[in-house]
Order: sequence, then structure tokens, then C-alpha cells
Amino acid sequence: MRILHFYWVDPEDRAARGGGVRGYAQSLMAEQRATNGHHCTALSAGLAHDISPTAPPKWRAVGPDRYEFVNTRPIAPSHADFASPAQLSDPATEALFRAFLHRTGPYDVIHFHGLEGLPARVLEMRRELPETRFVLSLHNYYPFCPQVNLWWQERAHCADFEQGRRCATCLPLEPNPMAIRRAYAVEGAFAKLGAPPGSWGYDRLLRPALVGGWRMLKALRGRNTPAPTTPTADTDTHAAAGRHFAQRRAEMVRLINTHCDTVLAVSDRVRDIAKGFGIGKAQTCYIGTRHASEWARTKPRDVRQAPLRLVYLGYMRADKGFGFLLDALHVMPADVLARLHLTVAARKGPQQMMTRLQALIPRLAGLQRHDGYTAAEMDGILAQADIGIVPPLWEDNLPQVALEMHARHIPLITSDRGGAQELPGTRQLVFRAGDAADFARVLDLVLSGSVDWTAYWSGARAPTDLSAHAEQLDSFYAGAT
Repeated sequence: MRILHFYWVDPEDRAARGGGVRGYAQSLMAEQRATNGHHCTALSAGLAHDISPTAPPKWRAVGPDRYEFVNTRPIAPSHADFASPAQLSDPATEALFRAFLHRTGPYDVIHFHGLEGLPARVLEMRRELPETRFVLSLHNYYPFCPQVNLWWQERAHCADFEQGRRCATCLPLEPNPMAIRRAYAVEGAFAKLGAPPGSWGYDRLLRPALVGGWRMLKALRGRNTPAPTTPTADTDTHAAAGRHFAQRRAEMVRLINTHCDTVLAVSDRVRDIAKGFGIGKAQTCYIGTRHASEWARTKPRDVRQAPLRLVYLGYMRADKGFGFLLDALHVMPADVLARLHLTVAARKGPQQMMTRLQALIPRLAGLQRHDGYTAAEMDGILAQADIGIVPPLWEDNLPQVALEMHARHIPLITSDRGGAQELPGTRQLVFRAGDAADFARVLDLVLSGSVDWTAYWSGARAPTDLSAHAEQLDSFYAGAT
């Protein structure tokens, strides 16, 4: 088959943007080419822009079978163009997508790993392409939430958007799309001058300047500043803004239900959430991972109680639950904390988090920190781990870090949000998200030796390897599932 994979980030992005989805898409395409003989093409959009603000939209090749759109709307990721009308429709970008398909196609399948970076109405082109199947994977909640992770004001789970009214005050600071576009253009200029992502000039100068400037602007504005609402002639601005967000969600759902042949949720939890939002055809397809081979190589290890070695992988972000983890540890009794060793493998976070992490050092049995990690370093980091901590406060679809640890037979303490809770064979180690007392209860089960490890592992979900996952996708592509 000829398959076009769309994601807002190029699969070989040198800045490593796009999180675990980018790595998954890269690995999936390699597997589909090698094992199934498919011809896979990658397309990204929303990141590349020229210096001139009036430069026309275009596409360009960035490598073999890899293309990117330039000067298009909406800007990616979603925060950069928060709920703009372009997220639904932008005639220039839609025309470019149509021309791209006719020039580089035909394709048997277009697999959208999200819609960020494209107007959702490109899905209407399914009517023009009767021989092409449109498949959408839900790696986040972008169609329903322009924040993408149902995370209000970067501090709380959003269970009810109040017919869109809550969205009007979602972002503490709403980015300026034109400023973001200029920043991307500067990044492109640096690359042309020999300082692309990964180079000293980019990593040591440009990126810290952009990140630091953004953090400073947020601090100056204050975290409780409401985001600007959508301009409208309606006298009740708040209510009108709510209607704008409600209409965005309704139109996204309509377009997906009408034009996508298949909608794949990466966990049962995501499937249920999507169906709750109106996606009737959503079905579960757990993603494959190149770490699945570790399942056969490893076996359940004995969990020590003194000290119990906990490990946290990923990002020092509030929605990922890192701030919650620090809070929960700080309120634990001294005798409990003294029995815990904590390993944190994550890029340096905000100063407040780093200060709170440092304050735990004299109270813990030990603390080891890695400023991020590579695939080659993972086994060394996890060699002594007893328990993995995956404590998201948002409905994290299926965290790659959970798969990485689970595949190595490292048991997981998880919150009851997102897909990670579906990996263990029992729910003994699942706690209520954001509930420090319930987290302490679960930790006490481990420390007291009360966990039924036989049940945990005998009913655990074996990770899906990429070959089996690619075969399953073939059945979805063919419409057989």
C-alpha cells in the first residue's frame, strides 16, 4: 500500500518535538516499510514559516519521502493558534493539501496522527478520493479541546467545558500566533546559517532564549490572567466565546464522524472518552512499541522494601503529575520517606519544581536525577528500579514512559486517569488522580508487602511489538476491522 502519515512534527525532527507520538510514527513507518513492504510518506505542517509574513503557502521535501508545509495555518501545536478559525478551515492550506495529494499520490491510506497543523476540513477531501481510506489516531484530545489535554489553566483537569464557556479562560497566557510564526521563521533562518536544532547555536542560544522569554512573559502576566476571548459582535462576550468553542468541538466531531473511515483510540480509556464526546466509531488499537522485545528478555523482579527504589520518567510538568508527586512526597511521614529512593529522569523543570525536588534530598533514602535520557541510557537508569511512578492528572492517552517500564517488567503505580492504568493485571496500584492520601495508601501496600504480584503480572497486558501492530493496522486500513 501507499500510505501517507500526517503529524504536525516531522518524524526525524532534530529538535525532538512532538513527544512520544513523533517517535512512534517514525518507528511505525520503518516497520511498515521493512515488514509489510508499504511505501510510506511523511507530511508535517504548522511549524515551518518564512521570514516574510506575506510569503505564500507551499510544500517542500525535507528528506526521502518526507515533506513539510510552509507558511500555512493553523500554526502548530494547538496552543500556538488556540481555537483559531483556521483550526477548522483555511482555504489556502486546504488548497495546498489538495494539490499535494494530487501531485504526490494517489494514496491508499492517509493516516492522521492528529489534526494539529491542518484545518480539520481537509477531511472533506475524502469525498474526492473514493479509493483512499482516512484513518485518525487519537493520541490526544485536540478535536474536543484546543488545549489538547483537557487541562484547564495549566493546573486542573477539565471534566466539563460548560458549553465552551470554560475554554474562554483556559490559557493563563494565550500566545500571539504572529509572534510564534516569527519565532519559527527565525529558527528556519538559523538552520540555513548552519545552526539547526541539535547544533550548539540552536541548543545553547536560540532555544534557551525562546523558552526563557516565554516563561518570563507568563510570569509577568501572572498565572490567573484570563485568556482573551474570541472577538465577536455579541454583547455578552463570555457567552459568545463559549459558543465559539462549543461550535468548534461540534464541527470537529461532525467532520470526523462523516469523513474518517476509522478512528483509533490508543487505550480503552481514550475510546470511552471519545465516544462520550460523540465519536461513535472510535475503537481501541494499542500502539506498538520497539520496547516490546524487552518483555521476553526480562521477568518480574523482586520488589525490595528497604529502600524501595521509585523511578519517574518523562517531563517535569504539572499535567504529567510531577508537581503532585513532589507534593505527595513532602507530606509523607519521615519514617516512610526515609525508606524511599527516588530516580527522576526528566529535563530540568521550572525553578520552583527544582527547589522542591532538592528539598527532598535530606529526607529520602536517596535521590538520583538525570537531565533527560536517551534510549541507550534507559536500561542503565532502570536497572535498579523497583516501581515506576506514572501519576498523570490529565487523561494521558497512553504514555510512552509507561510502556517503556512495563515492557521491562517494572510494575507501575498509576493514577486512574489515562491509559497507563490498563497495563497492570490488577488495580491494586491504581490511585485516585491528585489524591495524596490515596497515593500514600497504595505506596503503603508496596512497603508492607501486601501486593499480590502473581495476580499483577499474570493478568498484565503484554506490550504489542511493532510488527504485530503493523499487521493490525493493515486490517484497519483494509476496512476488515
